[in-house]
Amino acid sequence: MIPAAQASLQQAPSFATAAAGPTPPAAGARWQALWRDAVRDPRELLALLGLSDAALALSDEAAAQFPLRVPRGFVARMRHGDPNDPLLRQVLPLDEEMRPMPGFSLDAVGDGAAKAGHGVIRKYNGRALLIATGSCAIHCRYCFRRHFPYAEETAAAGGWRDAVAAIGEDAGIDEVILSGGDPWSLATPKLEELTEALAQVPHLKRLRIHTRLPVVLPERVDAALQAWIERLPWPVAVVLHANHANEFDTEVEAAVRRLRASGATLLNQAVLLRGVNDSVEALAALSERSYAAGVLPYYLHQLDRVQGSAHFEVGDERARELHRQLAARLSGYLVPKLVREVAGDPGKRPL
Repeated sequence: MIPAAQASLQQAPSFATAAAGPTPPAAGARWQALWRDAVRDPRELLALLGLSDAALALSDEAAAQFPLRVPRGFVARMRHGDPNDPLLRQVLPLDEEMRPMPGFSLDAVGDGAAKAGHGVIRKYNGRALLIATGSCAIHCRYCFRRHFPYAEETAAAGGWRDAVAAIGEDAGIDEVILSGGDPWSLATPKLEELTEALAQVPHLKRLRIHTRLPVVLPERVDAALQAWIERLPWPVAVVLHANHANEFDTEVEAAVRRLRASGATLLNQAVLLRGVNDSVEALAALSERSYAAGVLPYYLHQLDRVQGSAHFEVGDERARELHRQLAARLSGYLVPKLVREVAGDPGKRPL
């Protein structure tokens, strides 16, 4: 087995490394310091992993179009010396991204046509998706919003007023989904400001949060975030985004325990990705590891066909076969639903 990257190479800022060193930041600021210390240079990332850029089809053009960002704690879970590591593949900008492919577009899921207010997307009955921010702690190369115009379409503009007003005017909305970017890239006081405004909407019954931060930057789940969740007036579902069992480590498991202690329901939504998890062994390991950590498998998504992601695509026939094999191997509650999002559909389309 190829070992994970050397801890001495991967640990983040100096405040975490020596008792005699600089005073650590306050607990609430630690995740923000780790965020700022993320790896942003593809060649630095490869050097940390003992890889040469000559060994991979690294693309400066792809990195310029959609910059690399990956927290060092996530890098530490990558296998040292392995150019095919499934975590590395999710973040490394490659030449394949720059090859135009028919059927792959800038807006793969029809977000633009479903706008219902500033930063509000209304696709499905009873639900409104709120683009809380355009920021993410990690830039995943398959991201379906990698071309989204966040500067123009973020709900935070105007102190959330337009977004909350649009939701308040539609009595058919009973669930708000916080998305992005990653909503937990916002500081907790900003999240409080948003949910205090949403609490004035009488027809809301549930809050759902889609986030990758507990997986890629588990320090984000701090005491202040826990307290915020506990104070929310609705049942809360937190949908994590982990695609491979190796994304879980002891820090992620601890973050999941903190979330469960806050009363949130935890689900995992994965994307089926070629070279990452397109085997029944990888998918079974992901389901078992996430459930052991306290996260129920929820969706296995077929790739959203966004421009630049074609090299991750797994064909539908292969996807169905993998899902059949998974169902034959695991208990039913460990088998996520295999779905695709199709622009204009009233819900996820089962495959």
